[in-house]
Amino acid sequence: MKIKENLYNQRIISIDALRGITIFVMIFVNELASIVNVPQWMKHMPADADAMTFVDAVFPAFLFIVGMSIPFAFNARLLKGDSAKTIWTHTLKRALALIIIGVFMVNAAEGYDASKMIITPALWGLFAYAMPILIWNKYAKDFPIWLKNTLQYGGVLVLIILYFLYVQEDTGKIGITPKWWGILGLIGWAYLVTVVYYWIVGGKLWAMIAFLVIAVGANIINLTEGAALKEMSWFSFIAGHLTHASIVAAGVVISLLFFDRKVPAKINWGVIGFAILFFATGYFLRPYFGISKIKGTPSWTMFSAAICTVLFYFLYWLIEIKKHTKWSNFFMPAAANPLLIYILPGVVYYLCKVSGIHIIPGYFREGIPGIIWALVFSVIMLYVMRICNKFKIQLHL
Repeated sequence: MKIKENLYNQRIISIDALRGITIFVMIFVNELASIVNVPQWMKHMPADADAMTFVDAVFPAFLFIVGMSIPFAFNARLLKGDSAKTIWTHTLKRALALIIIGVFMVNAAEGYDASKMIITPALWGLFAYAMPILIWNKYAKDFPIWLKNTLQYGGVLVLIILYFLYVQEDTGKIGITPKWWGILGLIGWAYLVTVVYYWIVGGKLWAMIAFLVIAVGANIINLTEGAALKEMSWFSFIAGHLTHASIVAAGVVISLLFFDRKVPAKINWGVIGFAILFFATGYFLRPYFGISKIKGTPSWTMFSAAICTVLFYFLYWLIEIKKHTKWSNFFMPAAANPLLIYILPGVVYYLCKVSGIHIIPGYFREGIPGIIWALVFSVIMLYVMRICNKFKIQLHL
């Protein structure tokens, strides 16, 4: 694969801002999920609702950002002189880490037989959420190597032990299973599928557009009743991950249209055209498949891609062109440490369950007080990340 000579080589603040905003909203809606008596537009829509809320666009926004970052990540490693083996080793480790963490998170939440487990599900969940922090923390260069190895290999050993301490609810068998891959696992699969293709085609724009079309087509076939390919388990597996890979691919396409050029465009008609195309595709397919995040319909993926494209264009105009950047500093702690801020609320949750501590009274678990608490909690997490970043506690896959 060749270095992209025209790709921007400076930090794109608007991408960081979009990442930070997405993570902040993700923490907010995750906390809001445990609050009762909140409006439907602040929740995920049911599978058969044929509708989506801003909550249903949060996960796609993260996929979109992953896609936008891929060209820069590959270019940076190529410029650094990394070999193909080094790049692929890093890529596979990152995808595998996301999948592993995602599966452990899913099993911590459901599917266990508490009566047969040696340790309580709450303690199991606490270890499942906490160990990735020890394993994938980006330790400082002056951090004692013996302590680093102890924490990392100790964390791996604990996860292995947790596997054998888990008892499945339905079968009574030992060991966790991918009931579903979890948000991080789905991101890991979508990332892996997209970067493999990106490498094969050398990051060419037209080839990534073709991949996007193929991914949407596979999604359509997989949701079409009576389709022969749908009955094949291998196709269903691939098409399921291509559903999310289509949003990652959309991010790659928009990133290349914006930044793989010598001179920035005053008005990027290509990006505007794709925003319209994404919306039109979603609108055209809606009568056949509906809009559903839970089902992963093509209308949901395309409307999400359109929303992300428009939002990023606005941020690009505001930050890169108009140079209004100070406000974005509020979200940057999350942008710099997205995996840790995603995991940490789970650590807090299971720590409270294990210790029997209630952080807030029940009054703040419903209605408007609950919404306010979810917002306050999200802000607190941003400041916690600011402290973690200061003391070099950062997860790096």
